[in-house]
Amino acid sequence: MKMLIFDFRDSEKDFFNRHSFPDFDITFINKPLNELTVLTDEQWEETDIVSVFINSVVSETVINKFKNLRIVATRSTGYNHIDLKCCTQNNIAVFNVEQYGQGAVAEFTIGVMLVLIRKILPAYLDIQKENVNHPDYEGRNLKSLTLGLIGCGAIGGAVAKLAKVFGMKILTYSYSKNSDVQSFVDFVSLDELLEKSDVISLHIPYTNETYHILGAEEFKKMKQGVYIINTSRGELIDTKLLYENLLNGKISGVALDVLECEYETIKSEVLREDENSQKKCAAKALVNKKLFALENVLITPHIAYNTKESVDMLLEHTFNNIRDYIKGEHNSRLC
Repeated sequence: MKMLIFDFRDSEKDFFNRHSFPDFDITFINKPLNELTVLTDEQWEETDIVSVFINSVVSETVINKFKNLRIVATRSTGYNHIDLKCCTQNNIAVFNVEQYGQGAVAEFTIGVMLVLIRKILPAYLDIQKENVNHPDYEGRNLKSLTLGLIGCGAIGGAVAKLAKVFGMKILTYSYSKNSDVQSFVDFVSLDELLEKSDVISLHIPYTNETYHILGAEEFKKMKQGVYIINTSRGELIDTKLLYENLLNGKISGVALDVLECEYETIKSEVLREDENSQKKCAAKALVNKKLFALENVLITPHIAYNTKESVDMLLEHTFNNIRDYIKGEHNSRLC
């Protein structure tokens, strides 16, 4: 079967060097799949399987360019970058990977929390400039702080377990209770979490219901000097308001492994389908650029999950989903 793998990253090469896939004719493409993608006529005509990451935009226009597409497999948990309705209408199966990298993301979350709260980033930047001022780097002990987890599934639960080792008090707002952590985590309302947390970390998927779950009203309810960590999806936070609250001091520091319109922030290509979306993404990308200039903001390029173990698991599950579907098993199919 002919397969195109888009968004192919260096971190994935080792997996394919160690595994062979004789049943698949695979072409690796570093760039994302979107309406600007250029393929040969043969690739548009004969491709059976497409695998993408969240930087791709698998729109109706893109889907209709493929003449024999059977499967879209995203190497991510989120799938809002894929037009499921169009795939359903064209009898194209769509798969995601529900859980991967829980430990990696949890470790990353605690790591950036320490960087923020112990003022490691400004200290590093100052020593580079030979302008050291020790009083500026006074931090806090984690055990004296309350951590608020928005979402307590596999990843949120893993973060809670690590935070417990540091002696933090842990609150969580979650749609369901995680039995693995309920003995030492307090499940509370979102309002109570915002009002009492010194650190807020997001671990929920991006949906229509969770878009800007941290918006104007939520920022007002937060403690003065709160820290915010987001390793989930950029669209969970109103970036413009986040920037404003950093400037006015309401927020002491932010660690973002994800951004709104993150691909547009890093690359110059315009990927969105319509003019309004293009304008919105351009505006958000400009705010993202302003965040880069702040010394109490740590931004990384979507790497929280990116360990050798997590990448291997992600790719293994992706190919297992595809093989199961070909065998007639449709258990993990999104549509």
